[in-house]
Amino acid sequence: MPKFSDRLKSLPPYVLASIPQRKRDLISRGVDVIDLGAGDADLAPPPAAIEAMAAAVREPAMSRYGFALGLPAFRETVSAWMHTRFGHTFDPLQEIIPLIGSKEGLAHLALAYVQPGDATIIPEPGYNAYKGGTLLSDGEAYTYPITPRTKFLVELDDVPADVLKRTKILYLNYPNNPTGAIAPMEYLERVVKRCAELDIVLVYDNPYSEMTFDGYIAPSIFDVDGARDVAIEFHSLSKTYNMTGWRCGWACGNREIVGALAKVKGFLDTGQFMAVQRAGVAAIESWKSWVPGNMAIFKERRDAAVKAFRANGFTCDVPKGTMYLWLPLPEGIASADFAERLLEDQGVIVLPGSGLGAGGEGFFRVSFITSPERITEAAVRAGKVLARLQRPSR
Repeated sequence: MPKFSDRLKSLPPYVLASIPQRKRDLISRGVDVIDLGAGDADLAPPPAAIEAMAAAVREPAMSRYGFALGLPAFRETVSAWMHTRFGHTFDPLQEIIPLIGSKEGLAHLALAYVQPGDATIIPEPGYNAYKGGTLLSDGEAYTYPITPRTKFLVELDDVPADVLKRTKILYLNYPNNPTGAIAPMEYLERVVKRCAELDIVLVYDNPYSEMTFDGYIAPSIFDVDGARDVAIEFHSLSKTYNMTGWRCGWACGNREIVGALAKVKGFLDTGQFMAVQRAGVAAIESWKSWVPGNMAIFKERRDAAVKAFRANGFTCDVPKGTMYLWLPLPEGIASADFAERLLEDQGVIVLPGSGLGAGGEGFFRVSFITSPERITEAAVRAGKVLARLQRPSR
């Protein structure tokens, strides 16, 4: 067999890849497993999306190649929603591109800009697609630790000058996975200005724009003057509409950047299944009537998670966005060790911070994706593991 390429060998392990099989193994042994690992809620998509999908799969035309164009109605619906939600107008054909889930677009964009010697700036902890796309493009992934010191923000002035000179892409994600942090407008304005000065493409990953609480309304990067010159923004139906497995999203923004991504995708895929895009149209059109009720469920789960984990020995902030708690561990307890003990001893799945990059060490992520009762039970079990790990050895 030929040797693997250096780019393949450079990819780190994907921490969630082994979880489904381990979960199956535990369940087969009779373990009551509570899965708070992936950002994958146990809730149903909008009924309108399901009905649209059921009808669309019966139409022969929906089973043809979608190519880059896809379903024009999907592009038009996205354009209309971006205008309704954020007040920004995007040409459906030139400034919007359908994606097979935002993850593939985030990773594939690097192929359009990054080559050996180039760098991208990636928040750590952060989404694995940022680093994967960079490494598969033979670039250097410069990881910036997002910590409480900077309120989980990436501060470009902290990045070495020689890295900034080689940087082609900056990845940002607010509301942030995994920390739940939000970005003030003053910060976003500074970032857009610096990206313009440094000739850096700003990739704004915004899949949690609608998953916000306590009156907070997440912005688009295009709320910032000048962002059209440097930015592309990614959205997904996965979290807002409980459609993770449907793999339907989009990117919008600067037409040159969108066009570059479209060209790359032209060689890598032949478009999203158009029946899924038809369902996406129905989902987006239900935004005003359906999403508030869905977010009320997540708020109830968030509040239950905060209360339960605090009651069982943990400290955590109350996130204004996302479906995650980012919980610090006491000094001396490695996140991977804690997660492993919690899984094996108590049947609870969480994501160790180190699984999202070395910058995540000292924390673990809880996804509040199941009922308040199950989340509370998981917190009780986690408290037992924490107590054992803190108990002095004899």
